[in-house]
Amino acid sequence: MFAAQDWKDYELIDTGGGEKLERWGSIVLRRPDPQIIWPLPKETGVWREADAHYHRSSSGGGNWEYRKDIPERWTISYRGLSFHIKPTSFKHTGLFPEQAVNWSWMMDKIRSAGRPIRVLNLFAYTGGASVACASAGAEVCHVDASKGVVQWAKENLQLSGLGDRPVRFITDDVFKFVQREQRRGSKYDAIIMDPPSYGRGPNGETWKLETNLYPFVETCMSILTDKPLFFLINSYTTGISATVLHNTLALSLGRSHGGTITCGEIGLPITASKLMLPCGILGRWEA
Repeated sequence: MFAAQDWKDYELIDTGGGEKLERWGSIVLRRPDPQIIWPLPKETGVWREADAHYHRSSSGGGNWEYRKDIPERWTISYRGLSFHIKPTSFKHTGLFPEQAVNWSWMMDKIRSAGRPIRVLNLFAYTGGASVACASAGAEVCHVDASKGVVQWAKENLQLSGLGDRPVRFITDDVFKFVQREQRRGSKYDAIIMDPPSYGRGPNGETWKLETNLYPFVETCMSILTDKPLFFLINSYTTGISATVLHNTLALSLGRSHGGTITCGEIGLPITASKLMLPCGILGRWEA
């Protein structure tokens, strides 16, 4: 497992009973997590005293119960990068801390490349990977269909003191953007993608990971430079294994460019139990 173990501003304190207890800076949140199928032996004071607790609704969705006054949003940092954290109506906070293992890997790859690197970040959310790549010296194109999260990503870049870096923020349908880049002859040295399990395009187009991921990877290959640096796929889709990502990369990038493929689970250490919480999978191709 690739475990994000070097956080200082984030801590997964404990897990159990379908929930996780986390510290984000100085604020403790209690949230549901479908991977946590083991019981919580005892609901100690730290669980009961969480600053905010997200309760799922039987009819779908849920709501936050605030037990203390907390800021609408606050800041946490990782290796010199800074991010706004904000509890959202759908339980998320705007950051996936397990992705720090990818941020560190990408930063190291870019810094050691010895040449200018152009990165395309697709389904880029609030820009954790975009900020990391920009901090390492890459030129970045950040693409997401949600105007709100693209604005959040812009703020994270500024918050990290990187507002002067060459980062282009695009609010657009990812698939149509890649097709336009293909027609324009645009090229990138590295591509990052975190595709959804399921989605719909602006004209009713349907995206299903199991059906569309491989052809989309092949399309993205057409906008890679002759000497690509890396290609990263993240997935949180239930039922898709790391081996599926390995095979996808082996049959596409591996066949055309050789290189090395590394795949596996991604997770977070649990302070109380010393166990690991699985949070998704990754597939990395590198030259």
